Amino acid sequence: MVLHHPHNGRLRYGENFNLWRHGVFERLLFANRDQPPELDRLRPSLPFGDKLEIFPDDCKEMPFLEHLTELRSRILRSMTLVGVLFIPIYYFAEPLFSFVSAPLIRALPDGSSMIATAVTSPFLTPFKLAIYTAIFIGIPFLLHQLWGFISPGLYRSEKRFAFPLLFSSVVLFYAGMAFSYFLVFPLVFTFLVAISPEGVPMMTDINQYLDFVLKMFLAFGIAFEIPVATFLLAWSGLSNADSMARKRPYVIIGCFVAGMLLTPPDVISQLLLALPTWVLFEFGVMMARLVEKKNGHDHEAREESNQL
Repeated sequence: MVLHHPHNGRLRYGENFNLWRHGVFERLLFANRDQPPELDRLRPSLPFGDKLEIFPDDCKEMPFLEHLTELRSRILRSMTLVGVLFIPIYYFAEPLFSFVSAPLIRALPDGSSMIATAVTSPFLTPFKLAIYTAIFIGIPFLLHQLWGFISPGLYRSEKRFAFPLLFSSVVLFYAGMAFSYFLVFPLVFTFLVAISPEGVPMMTDINQYLDFVLKMFLAFGIAFEIPVATFLLAWSGLSNADSMARKRPYVIIGCFVAGMLLTPPDVISQLLLALPTWVLFEFGVMMARLVEKKNGHDHEAREESNQL
């Protein structure tokens, strides 16, 4: 057997193995050397017991080139999926662009329309929209490939949290995109059209509009990931809820600075990005407190087991 400990690395459990010499778990000294230790029974009383893993004797580390080969295969699968999704999406690129541009079209005065200032814009704009749509739709599969690559190097306790975090990150990213499309775009475009000087018709270039929409989708999608980021900071021990709460004034300033840099130069879009980001940060701090509370209970249970 091979024991894997987060501090001491892989330690072989066998006839000539001295657990005490490695400063690991004295209780394992009483385990039968001919049988693997009963980890499920001893795990609660062991330091880092939830991160102690058993591997078979023939378990070998994957060479570096094999890691690169696996990474290449997963990247090729991801690119293949994006290509497969791109073909049918490009066929529906025209109605898809009509859907994306609907918030602006509804805000424009009657008789107004969008224009294409570049010769290649009527072709390249739907092409680019189809590619980005294929990537957005394929995000769950892309994250699954990422998970398949990194999961063998994670402990069991880390794997238990990884899937909910990946799932919640995907849901929050899509929620940010939906928030920007259904709430932010109508308000922002209505405001921008209303303040246009009299006699100056608003005729937006389709390529510039698509770049603006993609930037807003990405900005709100990333902003909605803040609860996941705060949870990871608390769970990994890099920070705690009290420390993040003390930095609240700087976080609020950062939210408004991000809203200023990532949104158009109007107050509405900046507030619609900064305020949800602040609220999501507060929600993340609440989740961090729950994580710390659970870790504290687990530590107390381990201490009580050690005393027994």
